[in-house]
Amino acid sequence: MAPAVKTSVTPLEDSRVRVEAEVPPEEVERRLERTARELGRDLRVPGFRKGKVPAPVVMRRIGREAVLEETVRSSLGAWYSDALDAAGIVPVGEPKLDLGDSPGDGGAYTFSIEIGVRPTAKLGRYKGLEVPRRAPRADPAAVEAEIDALRERLAKLDTAERAAGEGDFVVMDYLGRLDGEPFAGGEGQDQLLELGSGRLIPGFEEQLTGARAGDAREVSATFPEDYNAAHLAGREAVFAVTVKEVKEKVLPEVNDDLAVDGAGFDTLEELKEDIASKLSDRDEATVAAEFRASVLDAVVEEAEVEVPEELAHARAHEMWEQMSRTMARQGITPETYLRISGKESEEELVHEAVPDAVQALKREAVLAAVVEAEQIAPTEEEILHELEHPAEHEGVKPEKLLDRLRSAHQLDSFAAELAVNRAAELLAEEAVPVAMPEPEPAAGEDPEPPAQDEPEGEVESVP
Repeated sequence: MAPAVKTSVTPLEDSRVRVEAEVPPEEVERRLERTARELGRDLRVPGFRKGKVPAPVVMRRIGREAVLEETVRSSLGAWYSDALDAAGIVPVGEPKLDLGDSPGDGGAYTFSIEIGVRPTAKLGRYKGLEVPRRAPRADPAAVEAEIDALRERLAKLDTAERAAGEGDFVVMDYLGRLDGEPFAGGEGQDQLLELGSGRLIPGFEEQLTGARAGDAREVSATFPEDYNAAHLAGREAVFAVTVKEVKEKVLPEVNDDLAVDGAGFDTLEELKEDIASKLSDRDEATVAAEFRASVLDAVVEEAEVEVPEELAHARAHEMWEQMSRTMARQGITPETYLRISGKESEEELVHEAVPDAVQALKREAVLAAVVEAEQIAPTEEEILHELEHPAEHEGVKPEKLLDRLRSAHQLDSFAAELAVNRAAELLAEEAVPVAMPEPEPAAGEDPEPPAQDEPEGEVESVP
């Protein structure tokens, strides 16, 4: 089903276009009647049940112009998207909208959009380019980190006949009071606590440093202002703590016994080789992604792409807005990020992102040009293949997802995205990888052993 908007596109300067859009009369009437029915749900008209007032009656009571105004307001977002889809453009930045006049009785509705669009690229050589590609490798430091993680997992807690220090564990009983009165959740017995772990409220663990088994201590600590129990937030509590035992963490030695007990290998060297192999395999995906990006940038260098300053700035704004949405999902506000990054304003961040925005637009332009040059057009069979994984995740057949995309007018955009991915794959396949020299070990380091394959999945480590 095609978008219910007709368009014509006029190219402007600086990679901008004007889109003249026309919503056909039948689409306006369909939306008008739907709006009238929605408004009629809360309208009381003698002779009709509430929510059952016919659209013509609603328009007579409220006025056609009022219903039409609400129709345009509520439908403009969908018509705008349909217009961009029908025009076949990839917008960049904020649009300038001319909403036009209200349509007459039985007339079409017209509006116009002026907006930046993805620039076009004139391809240079894009096949057979020589591009550096490094070999997958296992960083010796990463191997040692996995060994350390295994030691942590096999660590034991032994009783220590001495004062507790940071990194030690204490077994304790405690009873907390607010203004001299015990409070709910403020009591515990035989609790195991690692000093320096930061598990408890600020100041608590530090006051147990130096304690020995049998010691009784009075610990004062203030709950944070944002503590999840509102009745405790910001209040100072006093805890009577009895230390029953001090334990120290004992790590196994790094030797063949570690390999046997921790991973079932005969020697430590075999264990390290296995870890290196797994890390190297894991690095292979990173190497492939780096290579695809390097190939695309090499093709960009061979191409001619003009990116106007205003367009680059608009894309930089889009990148910042996307980053802000991502941070918001993680509970980070723009103000917090500005403070952490040491920037004065969002505009400063946007300005710094302009070079990245320019390169991103050039990459998109080049990939679009490759799609056109190679006439890449995914077939329905290829689209269904691409939908197999998400369909399996949802427990439906790929055909159902395909129908859903088609009904939502999203099939063309999905196919276009798939075509771009195919273009990037083609460039990587046609490129000639050039081996990169192995990095020299830092002063004092042993030379790195040859890279080996890394296992599927994660290397075992301590939680």
